[in-house]
Amino acid sequence: MLGFGQDIGIDLGTATVLVYVKGRGIVLREPSVVAIDKNTNRLLAVGEEARRMLGRTPGNIVAIRPLRDGVISDYDITERMLKYFIKKVCGHRIFKPRIIICVPSGVTEVEERAVIDAAIQAGARKTYLIEEPIAAAIGAGIDISKACGSMVVDIGGGTTDIAVISLGGTVVSNSIKMAGDKFDEAIVRYMRKKHNIMIGERTAEEMKITIGSAYPRKEEISMEVRGRNLISGLPRTITVTASEMLEALEEPITSIVEAVHTVLEKTPPELIADISDRGIVLTGGGSLIYGLDQLLHEKTGINIVIAEDAISCVALGTGKALDNIEVLQEDFAKVRRR
Repeated sequence: MLGFGQDIGIDLGTATVLVYVKGRGIVLREPSVVAIDKNTNRLLAVGEEARRMLGRTPGNIVAIRPLRDGVISDYDITERMLKYFIKKVCGHRIFKPRIIICVPSGVTEVEERAVIDAAIQAGARKTYLIEEPIAAAIGAGIDISKACGSMVVDIGGGTTDIAVISLGGTVVSNSIKMAGDKFDEAIVRYMRKKHNIMIGERTAEEMKITIGSAYPRKEEISMEVRGRNLISGLPRTITVTASEMLEALEEPITSIVEAVHTVLEKTPPELIADISDRGIVLTGGGSLIYGLDQLLHEKTGINIVIAEDAISCVALGTGKALDNIEVLQEDFAKVRRR
């Protein structure tokens, strides 16, 4: 049972929702998927259970991902999903929690409003927002309050957020809608074009995790992939290598490298010197693709560090930010007024 003044941090990701409760750490990690009965509009499953239904549902049941490219694409479903997760974490409480939610750095005021409204409707007493790269930096253990430049590249499911942070604020930032989901789409396209095989979203994700590569591997690895042959319409199994994944992911990976380059070009010289000393920190699930750190090092000449527990960085940072919630909100408001 949670008492008065309980604070919750939510990493409302396109692919995964992570919930951090003050004093308890990360207590929930579930896919951002909801299964609905179209006939009755009843919520059938949320999270992992709903994810297992993706691409496998009968006509009356639809598995929905209510967030796309880092923002809410289906307001009603997002609200219901949040309500479910908050209830799961808090149980039946008397007092409503204060909630801090992270948003991509390029989010518009309309999109911000949608996140705040959804959280309040889902049961928040008060909702605060924090930019994803700031949360990722805090979660990665960077002291953002110092007058020293730190660069964070957070590659999530819907967006890649790149920011140079100093004195607790963002100096230069960029948010592109090129991340984990686009990697999956690129793999699906490649399999269709190169092998005449249609694969599902989940298979593409499995391939990305198992053999996905952004840089040539020392030893070739491969995996068996099952899909539907587009010519015969029958099931077919083929072996796909990591080298093929290198080709499949070239376009989205290049976009991320170019976005990092653009942010570096706009960074003041003093901060560039700090970043050269300290390196660029990678966070988010997408940063775990094999060789991405090597590729970025080769293209920028700067050391690349993959944060410890990269997937949880944003949620951990959101949780730690709960201690300075008012200060952060003032900073966020200042950034928005610029």
